[in-house]
Amino acid sequence: MKLAHVALWTCDLDAAAAFWQRHFGATVGAPYRSQRRPGFVSRFAVLPGDTVRVELMTGPWLHGPAGDERPGWDHLALSLGSTEAVDALAERCRAEGALVSPPRHTGDGFYEAVLAMPDGTRIEITA
Repeated sequence: MKLAHVALWTCDLDAAAAFWQRHFGATVGAPYRSQRRPGFVSRFAVLPGDTVRVELMTGPWLHGPAGDERPGWDHLALSLGSTEAVDALAERCRAEGALVSPPRHTGDGFYEAVLAMPDGTRIEITA
């Protein structure tokens, strides 16, 4: 198991990408626009060494009244190494009431499920 990425919400995706490039030497990927969630756009900033990734995310809802999603850290993602491992852990978490989103293939090429800790903090598990 390894840390796959950490994610944060930002109101200005381009400024955040430039910040990570300028101050940390990150290579920032092209924007991904979700077809499933209109307005959601993200970019991955890969730090030197190609092992640490920061997912920069934005959406129009960040500019409105405070809700569940606001600027700042959102989740971390753990790579379990296989779809079978994701499915098994997701099923255990479903039985305990900790599964937020079942396993699925995302539009940006991941196989993931989303879990919640008892306090609601989200953790993505990926293949």
